[in-house]
This record gives sequence, C-alpha cells and structure tokens, in this order.
Amino acid sequence: MRKDKFNEVVKSYLYSIYSKNLKEKQIDQISKKICSLFVNNKIPQKSLWSEEDFFLITYADTIKKKKVKNLISLGNFLNKYCKEFSFIHILPFFPYSSDDGFAVKDFKTVNSEHGDWDDFKKISFSFKTMIDLVINHCSSENELFKDFLNENPLVSDFFIVSNEKFKESEKIVRPRSSDISKKINLNGKTKYVWCTFSHDQVDFNFKNPEVLIYLIEIMKFYLDKNVKALRLDAVAFIWKQLGSSCINLPQTHDIIRLLRLIIDNFYPDVLVITETNIPSHENLSYFGNNNEAHCIYNFSLAPLLIHSIISGNGKYLKRWSRSMPPAQEKNSYLNFLSSHDGIGLRPLEGILPEKEIKNFIKFFRKQGALFGLRKNKKKESVYEVNITLLDAFKESYFGSDSFGIKRFILAHIILFSMEGIPAVYIQNLVGSKNDYTKVKKTGSNRSINRKNWEFKLLEEKLKNKKSINYKTFNLLKEIISIRKKQPAFHPNATQFTLQLEDDFFGIWRQSIDRSQSIFCVSNLTNSLKKISLLNINLISTNEWFDIISQKKIKNQRGSLMLKPYQTYWLTNKVV
Repeated sequence: MRKDKFNEVVKSYLYSIYSKNLKEKQIDQISKKICSLFVNNKIPQKSLWSEEDFFLITYADTIKKKKVKNLISLGNFLNKYCKEFSFIHILPFFPYSSDDGFAVKDFKTVNSEHGDWDDFKKISFSFKTMIDLVINHCSSENELFKDFLNENPLVSDFFIVSNEKFKESEKIVRPRSSDISKKINLNGKTKYVWCTFSHDQVDFNFKNPEVLIYLIEIMKFYLDKNVKALRLDAVAFIWKQLGSSCINLPQTHDIIRLLRLIIDNFYPDVLVITETNIPSHENLSYFGNNNEAHCIYNFSLAPLLIHSIISGNGKYLKRWSRSMPPAQEKNSYLNFLSSHDGIGLRPLEGILPEKEIKNFIKFFRKQGALFGLRKNKKKESVYEVNITLLDAFKESYFGSDSFGIKRFILAHIILFSMEGIPAVYIQNLVGSKNDYTKVKKTGSNRSINRKNWEFKLLEEKLKNKKSINYKTFNLLKEIISIRKKQPAFHPNATQFTLQLEDDFFGIWRQSIDRSQSIFCVSNLTNSLKKISLLNINLISTNEWFDIISQKKIKNQRGSLMLKPYQTYWLTNKVV
C-alpha cells in the first residue's frame, strides 16, 4: 500500500474509533503521530503458513537449569528436542507482579531471571517466535500506574477512573468473580479504577488515543526484535462503554484493524492472533473481513473434543464441526487442546446443553480438577477447568480403565487432523501431571498445569522408556512428523465432516491442489468398533493407505475394525 493511502486508511480507522469524542483536527494529529512511527513498506509474503507449521506453547521458565538463565535453558531444550515445531509461543517473560506474567510491570524489559533480549533473539534465530501484547491492562506496580497515582499529567487519562464504584450491571460480561472496582487514593480523595481481571491488573483507557499510540509503540518494539507472531491478549475487553456489555465493541474491532493494517504494510511476515475466550459465534467475528486477526484461537474445539472422548459420543463435536465456516485463504484457526490457562467453558455456550456442561464439571471435580469462577448476572459460575490433559483423560464417564494414554493421544490426533494450525502446550508434550504443590505455593488454581521442570530430571524421564513422559513425548512427535508431510493437512485445505454414527468422529481433508485426500476416522469409545468403508465413501479407482499404521486397505467395500480410541488416516497419496 502506498504511504499516502496507508495514512488515509489509518485516519479512517481513527475517525471510526474517536469521532464521538475528538474533533477532526485532533484525529489528524493522532494519525500523523502514528504514521511517523513507520517508514518503509515491505513486500508481503505469498503464504504465511503451511502443513509443516506447528506452535509450541511454553513459559520462559518451564525448563530450568541451575545458574543458567531461563531463556537460555529453554532455547537449549527446544533446539535439542523440539525441532518439529516451527513457532514457539513464549508466554510473557517481562517483570510482573502476578498472574504468571500477565500483570506486566515493564513491557520493554526482560525479567532478569529469564535473561535479556539477546537470549530471546537466539531462540528467534532457530524458531519463529510468538509473544503476547498484553493490550488490556498493566500491573498495579507498572510505572505508568504509579505515575498516574502521582498525578503525572502525561498519564492522567491512561486508566478508567470514577468517583464511585462502577455499577456492575447484568449487561457487563465478566471473566472473573472479583470486584471490577479497585479503590485508590488520588490527591487525597477516594477514587476507583476499572479492573477486569484482578485488582493487580488495571485496565487501560483506550478512549484516550495516547494509550493506543503507547501500545502501538510497544508493538513496534516487539516486532523489531524479530517476533513473527503477536498474540493480542484479552483483546475482546479493551473498549469499555457503561450501559453496554463492555466486550466485543465496535471500537475494539477498529483497533485490531488498525494494528493489522500496520503489520500488513510494515511487517508482512508477522501473524496477528487474537485471544478471545468467548462463545464460538463471537470469536469468529475477529477474522473481520480478512482485515483483523490472521488467526483466531479455536476455543470451542478443546472442550468439545475432550467431552466427546470422555463421553464416547461425538454428536456435539460433529454438529459444531459442520457449522464452522472454512477460514478464508489469508485466515486460519489456531487449534489447541489445553494451554497455560484452563479448559474454557464459555466457548461451549450454545453448543453443549447446560445439562451436559454440568455433567462435564461434575466429572472433572471427581478427577481432582480445580476451577476458575466468573460473575454471570450477579451469580458465580465455572469459567474454566484447571487440570492437566493427562489427568483429564485418566478416566472416562464409564469409570477407571487402562486407556488414559490412548484417549490423550487420540485427542491430539484429531486436533492435528482439523482445519487450522495446530498448537501443543509443552506440559502435554512432556506428559505433566497435576502439580498441586505449585498450586499450594502460588495460591493460583492455574498453577496445576504450569509445572517448572528441572532440565536434567526431565531429560532422564524422556529417556526412560517406561515413563509416561517418554510415551507422550515420542508418540506426539511421531504423529507430528507424519502430519507435517501431508498437503491435505494444509491449514486451509478442504474439510468436510463425515456422516458417521456418534461412536465415531470423521472428517475428509483434501489438499488445495486436490491431489491428496485424507479420511480421518476415529473411534471415540473404549470398545472395539466396526465401520463400513462404504460409509466413508472412498473413491474406488484409488488405492488407499493408512499413514498411521502404514497399512494398505485391501478391500474398499469391506469394513474397518477400530480398536478403542484408534484413528485411521486413510490417504490416496503417500508422501
């Protein structure tokens, strides 16, 4: 885009955001200020992803070594054991006061325990890196907030302040159960500031355009450090308007469009990824008209897939899968099963009946899960389930058995089959179990799935063929290696949900050039199941081969026997 055209579009977005509050002359000044930050346009890449792309999600301090900075230790582990992954999402590694990094005290400084920007860059030379732009709030210990309390005029309007507590109407969507109003002392008077997530995380006031400019500067700082993917944390909440839901407001979408515009023109090899843990139909809106997120987290997939496997019933997963629109050419879903956060339940709203959600929660309570709560119409409800994926699958609705690891692997195989880019949480990769010790230490339920591993101890477990860590690590890497070779698993390859009985989940994927088809058929139950190949509708003129078991399908009019929690990847083209 020409520079003059770029400037024009920037101004149009700003006008859409601020026209109710600012005069045109003021908007023009803000536009000039933003445009002055960026100089030379770059030529965009033809494609930003392929079937070879995988994300690995980790904290900087997940893999630790004594007397070694955490980013160095992590980098050593990644280069030695994780070359199958193309993107590494390193969760916030800045100085922080709470929430394991998401209450940021300094956006431009690396936490000294983790290392420095040079240590980060070393990882970025071997992998494409993703980091978080914590866009909604900062720590109460951030210098910006301290300056605000000290009445520095430069930040006087950086936060949302009121003379009295904010009225928490039923319209306001809350992700937590804490009081939204934080009491402060300002010039000897009692005031209140808006805190969506906790009183240690104070929300920015985006109605002040200087806040937007500040965060664009932070974004530029990150991108100049060779970051290749930017995760917009909690972005759905950034614009507040009393009397509204204070989530997914039009100004929020305009801000994302502005960020995307900048990135497309000056960092065209960088992905914009929105983190919006909300119901599926709301989440889809963050694609915009191919002018917001490149990728959206596919939040509904994780709890639906887990529910299907532990219940042995793919009814709701199939129904949802059929209803999901294919992403456009320059968009993709980011698929995951679990992350540093828990298993979100809001994305099940409107998909899974309320009774099923209650049974889901009841089941996990028996498995030793912990829970995150939120306010919903002045009542508290479960927002997320906190549990490791291995412990989530150790039993099914039908009781204890020996199939826990099979359920765990099956979930990942289905995940890798789906349209979109797969992401694997490092705790899943290395087979972590519930860490109640860390929960007790931190007081946070989410710590149950945020284990810190000592490098040598983890190495020993990954080399011990009898350990569950060895099994998860090697089985997942084996499936990843197979998957990366298949053009039919390109994130934008065709996907069609098969009409199978509820015991099964099946999809058909076809490569963009239509040369390769893969039928992905999974047994969701703990019993041996038979399925007619006629129901799968294999093309009779082709030879078919299962690329997981490495076996040829001899009789296409016959049937397949699927062991408990087994998957076939049937293809007409072996790569």
